[in-house]
Amino acid sequence: MLKRFRYFLGIHLLPALVYRIIRLYSATFRLTVHNEEAGMKHLKEGGVILLCCLHQQFFAAIRYYKTYAKHHPGLMISKSKDGEVIAQVANRTGWVTVRGSSSRGGAEALKDMIAHLKEHRLAAHILDGPRGPIGIVKPGLIRLAQEAKARIVPFYIQVDRAWFFKSWDRFMLPKPFSRVKLIYDDMIQLEEITSDEDFERQRLHVENLMKPRLYPLS
Repeated sequence: MLKRFRYFLGIHLLPALVYRIIRLYSATFRLTVHNEEAGMKHLKEGGVILLCCLHQQFFAAIRYYKTYAKHHPGLMISKSKDGEVIAQVANRTGWVTVRGSSSRGGAEALKDMIAHLKEHRLAAHILDGPRGPIGIVKPGLIRLAQEAKARIVPFYIQVDRAWFFKSWDRFMLPKPFSRVKLIYDDMIQLEEITSDEDFERQRLHVENLMKPRLYPLS
């Protein structure tokens, strides 16, 4: 009985509580959104969009991304215990989660993500998750965009006041009532990939674009 209660607490009550806390906390941010129009126009016209961000910065976007729920967007989440809570928070935000990562169940999860993105035309990918190294673009981003014929849209968070955790990603938590900017970069359309060299060149292009947006690691 106790084990069943702990399971219910961990699977249902804890994610629901975490979700409410995130919603309330994020409501204090003075959030502005920049350069979103091009990607949404491409999506509306039948295009496929793959949003991507750094693990350090995804928290500040969680509340706003409920506005995308009508598109049934996809998101890959690791199979860890922490991932279970995160996945349920994402589900409550209206996102469809696929479980797996580069270290566990990645191949099958990537296959499912490709299928979901082809059908619903919107997904997001945390490019250096779930365990880093920080700022390094994993191959899954390029494979996902290539197979689904998606345009990659990087986004970043700028904030005037934040705490930084002593974690592998220097996780950023904006302080209450801070000014937060959600900034979309220009769309990236992958060139035809015919060799490993083509693949690596385009992976590095995204990495060189996004890595400088990390907040200082010191």
